[in-house]
Amino acid sequence: MVNINAKLVQQLRQKTGVGMMDCKKALQETNGDVKAAIIWLRKKSFGVSVENQRITAEGTISSYVHTGGKIAVLLEVNCETDFVAKTEAFQVLVKDIAMQIAAYSNIKYVNVEDIPQEVVDKEKAIEMQRDDLANKPDNIKEKIIKGRVDKRLKEMTLMNQPFIRNSKLSVEEQVKQTISVVGESIRVRRFVRFVLGEKID
Repeated sequence: MVNINAKLVQQLRQKTGVGMMDCKKALQETNGDVKAAIIWLRKKSFGVSVENQRITAEGTISSYVHTGGKIAVLLEVNCETDFVAKTEAFQVLVKDIAMQIAAYSNIKYVNVEDIPQEVVDKEKAIEMQRDDLANKPDNIKEKIIKGRVDKRLKEMTLMNQPFIRNSKLSVEEQVKQTISVVGESIRVRRFVRFVLGEKID
């Protein structure tokens, strides 16, 4: 089997909503061909459409206002059917994720892939100027900078946060657990976090 890198696996996962291990298996079976991998997943009954996406058009837009009325969140989470959108497991997940966003001011994006390149470049520029790297060889410096930037980007993304109800799991892992319960793909699509008085000059 061919060696499949994490970026390609993530690309297929974003297109289909299927778990990482299944995406990797599909890519290995199709020699890294994303289009062929989507068809392979469909044949294996993963519910992936030929149009290259798993249809998660149902779901809910939920609001959460933190105690005291100073922080609020609007959150959209999608699933495949209205039936699943109304299940307790789905509703609890949505509520918990909204609370998570309210509680963590550093969360700005859903996934690392959603972070604009200019933000990535800015974080890299900050790390390159740190005093503790001044006397390091270039190859070592590059590795340290990459590690620090990767860590910082994960801190900014919802899916990489320790889940608010169980810190042993990430939000992404909790979503996967709920998927296994409801039997459908679930996608955290977008959110907005409001803070009272924010950006008032």
